[in-house]
Amino acid sequence: MEVLRPSLIRIGRCVYRKTHIREHAHQHEEEEDFYAGPGDIADEPCDAFVVEETERGYQCAVDVPSPLYKYIIGKKGETKKKLETETRTSINIPKPGVEGEIVITGQHRNGVISARTRIDVLVESFRKKQPFTHFLSFALNQVAVQEKFLQFKKEVLEKCSNDYGVSSSLFQNPAKLHLTIGTLVLLNEQEIQKAQELLQRCKEDFAELQLIADRLMDRFVASGLMMKEWDRVKLHATVMNTIFRKDPSAEEQSNRTAGKSFKERESFDGRKILKLFENFYFGEVQLNSVYLSQRFSTDSSGYYATSGQLTFS
Repeated sequence: MEVLRPSLIRIGRCVYRKTHIREHAHQHEEEEDFYAGPGDIADEPCDAFVVEETERGYQCAVDVPSPLYKYIIGKKGETKKKLETETRTSINIPKPGVEGEIVITGQHRNGVISARTRIDVLVESFRKKQPFTHFLSFALNQVAVQEKFLQFKKEVLEKCSNDYGVSSSLFQNPAKLHLTIGTLVLLNEQEIQKAQELLQRCKEDFAELQLIADRLMDRFVASGLMMKEWDRVKLHATVMNTIFRKDPSAEEQSNRTAGKSFKERESFDGRKILKLFENFYFGEVQLNSVYLSQRFSTDSSGYYATSGQLTFS
């Protein structure tokens, strides 16, 4: 089926077909030499980026966060060499840790387009493997809700502490209760700034809560800063999670990273909890703001540090 119906990769306004290739497991991801060869990507012209004509041929620049340079360079520079050889271009990459543009130059326009397309695919593929750094959230840490949450925690431990794996270490920090809209991978200050600006531009278009969440997701997915996992946002607030056993300040993992560490977690039997507390009332809150929250952080109120905020009147 991979041959008859190849997967599609969306990058900005362009959609590329990717043929199935056999992936080999690598012990260290940073040494992985992922390469989109001539048969892997359809190098079709795309107007999503600009190719300039110069005295020596053609040139195209692409913004790539510095943490992703290593995936374009590859192990011992092999990926970059293959890209340059196959597309007959020269690819200039800034030094590690230095933010800047990757510049592609070549004598033929099609070669420059091909190199740019393949770099876009590499960046998109490896961005998906990065742990998320921020997430969009509605804060639920009002005092009344925290009190109800602590009552919930107390009753669960009183009635279900004998169930397998159930302990106080499962519960969320009351000061960090929130509704999750979606997770983001923001790899430099430029991407954080882009997310802040995008958040502000969303204000005039939204009204109802589910609509706010769905449209925020659509905007951030279209920008390339967020990966779409569901057709609609599944608004949820995490109150118990096995990840809290090791890190009480942690928030829930995204699907793309949870699988790697799930086996290391101690599971618990939640059947009795679901039965006894399926209609537990946590209180009522008025949601006036959407936060661009920073993962693994805490502000003066006990909530996550905020990189951006959208407040509704």
